[in-house]
Formats: sequence, structure tokens, C-alpha cells
Amino acid sequence: MSFVSVRDVWQSYGGRPIIERVNIDVAEGEFVSIVGASGCGKSTFLRLLLADEQPTRGSITIDGGAPAREPGIERGVVFQRYSVFPHMSVRDNIVAGQSFQRPLGRFFGARLRQAREEADATLARIGLSHVADNYPATLSGGMQQRLAIGQALTARPRVLLLDEPFGALDPGTRLSMHDFLTELRAETSMTVFMVTHDLEEGFKLGDRVLVFDKPRWDPQDPGLYGATITYDFDARDRGIPYQNILDGLPSLGPAPVPADATG
Repeated sequence: MSFVSVRDVWQSYGGRPIIERVNIDVAEGEFVSIVGASGCGKSTFLRLLLADEQPTRGSITIDGGAPAREPGIERGVVFQRYSVFPHMSVRDNIVAGQSFQRPLGRFFGARLRQAREEADATLARIGLSHVADNYPATLSGGMQQRLAIGQALTARPRVLLLDEPFGALDPGTRLSMHDFLTELRAETSMTVFMVTHDLEEGFKLGDRVLVFDKPRWDPQDPGLYGATITYDFDARDRGIPYQNILDGLPSLGPAPVPADATG
């Protein structure tokens, strides 16, 4: 059954289409990796899912509800650049992530103590226990990104949107964050969309891997047509080593197709 439904979505800027004719159904709890060449609309699609932008045409719905007009607590997001609360300690940033689900957005008394204990457990999992009392400005960029990811995950949104979330992390930390994300998904059944340039990462974490590309291409006017989903791989089929699939993928660059051949 479809949980996230995308129907004939187009998005244009200044009359120029960035993405066009995007249709997809995603079940609750699925992890969807999104790959493609730079500038082919992957981050634009993520902003549409967030409801930070409205499509020029088409609709996006979650769990059968009306299309959202603005971001809400059911959608969490981590962008390429870390975004945390600079006036809060590292621990309190994680506590804030938990508080997003509360009506007043705050904890008191015993519940606050419990929230801080849970925050300390999260910090241990993402390797930030030793800086729990520090402010984000004192952390490296990679550490701040870990904090942003931890904050978004502890908010437990129904849909989590990740835009190149692990790009600033060293290989060891990246693997530990992969494990953390996988464990939390199992606990919460959240639906995840992740943009990545790392195909191996996309197939490792994703249940599905979507490739965005331009099936129509005008060499005289490269911006005439937008990108769409050209491949939808099932990454759960471990009977076929995903490296074999990677070897068979196109370059993810524009695929020149004469405009008059597509109508």
C-alpha cells in the first residue's frame, strides 16, 4: 500500500523545468536512495517532499492526507550543510530533537531527566559523548553533521529526508552512522529518502535506488527539458550482487536523445 504518493510532479524555475513527469509510490518504512548527475533535480525533489516548495504541477501526499503547504513535524530533514541550534549544548540539541513531538515542545522534571539520559545514549551511539556539554561552534564540521543527523533521527519523523548527509564524515564515522540509521529505522519504521552521490552507499542502505536523469535532451538548449526517474532498482535482491548492477549503470550524465524522437 502506498504511503508516499507522487503524481505527475513537475517543478520549473523561471519557466524552465527542473524535474518533470515524476511518479512514484513508496510504502511505509521503505528506504529510497536517490542518485543522479549534479543538477538533475535530486535536491529539488527532496524539497518538494519536505513541502519547502510547491510543485508547478502534480501532487505529493503522505498517508492519504492532503498535500502539505509547508514543512511539518512529520517530516525530518538533514541537509548537506549541518544545521543545529548554536545556542544549545550538544546534549540539549538532542533533547530538542525529542521535544519536537510534544505539544509545548518542552520537558520538565522526571521527563526532562529521562530525555537527557536518552540523549546521552544517542550521543554515545554517534560518538559525541565527550562533547555533550560543548556548544556546536566548538565542534568540527563532521561532528556538527553527526549532531544534526542524531537530532533529526531522535525526533522520529514519519518521513526522514537526507541530502548527502554523510559527505563530510570520515569513513569510520560514516559506517557507524550507517549502522545507527539502520537500527533506528528498524525501531521506528520511518520512511527515508536519501540523496547521495555514492552509489555503493545508496545500494547498501536503500531498499530501492532511484536514478534521476534527462530522457529528453536538446544539444542546442540543454535546459529545455527536466529530469525524471529513469531507473527504479530493487536493492533488496541480494541474490544479485549490487556491484554487478553498478557496473551496468550508465554514467548518470545526460543521455542525449533528440527531442523529436520523444515527441
